[in-house]
Amino acid sequence: MQAFSFSTTNTILNEPGGAVRLGEICAGRGARSVLLVTDAGIVSAGLLEPVLPGFEHAGVRIGLFDRVEADPSDTTVLQAVATAREVSAELVVGFGGGSSMDVAKLVAVLAHPDCGQSLDRLYGVGNVRGPRLPLLQMPTTAGTGSEVTPISIVTTGEATKVGVVSPVLQPDIALLDAELTLGLPPRVTAATGVDAMVHAIEAYTSAIRKNPLSDMLAREALRLLARNIVTAVHRGDNIEARGNMLLGALLAGQAFANAPVAAVHALAYPLGGHFHIPHGLSNSLVLPQVLRFNGPACPELYAELAPIIMGEDFVPGSNVEVVENLITWIEGLIDVLGLPNRLRDCGVPEDSIERLAADAMQQQRLLVNNPRPVSEADAAAIYRAVF
Repeated sequence: MQAFSFSTTNTILNEPGGAVRLGEICAGRGARSVLLVTDAGIVSAGLLEPVLPGFEHAGVRIGLFDRVEADPSDTTVLQAVATAREVSAELVVGFGGGSSMDVAKLVAVLAHPDCGQSLDRLYGVGNVRGPRLPLLQMPTTAGTGSEVTPISIVTTGEATKVGVVSPVLQPDIALLDAELTLGLPPRVTAATGVDAMVHAIEAYTSAIRKNPLSDMLAREALRLLARNIVTAVHRGDNIEARGNMLLGALLAGQAFANAPVAAVHALAYPLGGHFHIPHGLSNSLVLPQVLRFNGPACPELYAELAPIIMGEDFVPGSNVEVVENLITWIEGLIDVLGLPNRLRDCGVPEDSIERLAADAMQQQRLLVNNPRPVSEADAAAIYRAVF
């Protein structure tokens, strides 16, 4: 066995209805002032209404930053940092989807009184130095797994997504409350659920840091996600399915935090950056064609995942046959979930393909993990196949 390392969030609480204890948990960590990072949709949906009174009861001052947008910008991060400083935050809570949790991670670093770094110095792998504020993450979507990853994605300039990757960003606590996901619209549930499946699939086939622990987590994540995603989408009030999706997304997050994602994400990022396609949907659009591209490089790995994902639909065969059946099954799942499967249906013009391919090549942090090398011509061919 090759040497490997594995790390994850220190404390994971899986507690339906647990959001009401958020203030109590923060107080238990010694925090007297907390910044809660979220988005306007969370506020308008009323998800904070049962949460905020708990801070008052626990004697914790709460500052609210609710201006996180999809594909959050560097400007948004700095505005959130300023709010944290205004309230003298001693702990940061990310409450929402991946965007809110990603911003919260960077705020925890940059708002620490002893932080001597600027945001632009953090971009890349292993560039975060020094301490950070305590960090608690509470996901309201079952998708990104950001509550258990040491990764934050920021949009700089007009459309460029950059990553900050560092063990310092690993959250202290992840609190899962499936009740928070009951109101998710079907399309959001579908896209974020496929996103989580992509995390597990790419972790299992990651070329560099794949290991027995990440494999185990990826397999269990896919079992939970594949068995529950259709129910969660079409019967959104099913708390069991919602809870299984939330846990599956967390396990997939633990997997890819240690065995990083690859070409699906590299090709998805430009779609979000240029055309503001939600991240989960961007992944869903390119997933089948990236699997077809990668299949010849690691057919045995995809064949190992096929019975877990396909369940009763699995039919034994050669690795090549099983992989093609798996891809066809995933394409069928995307249709059942009601997600578009063509770039043209998402407002992407055909003449943007070359630019998208060039931008995907900027994601070498991800592409080095792919089981098969991806050239710019390969990326363009995949986009064309999806168009």
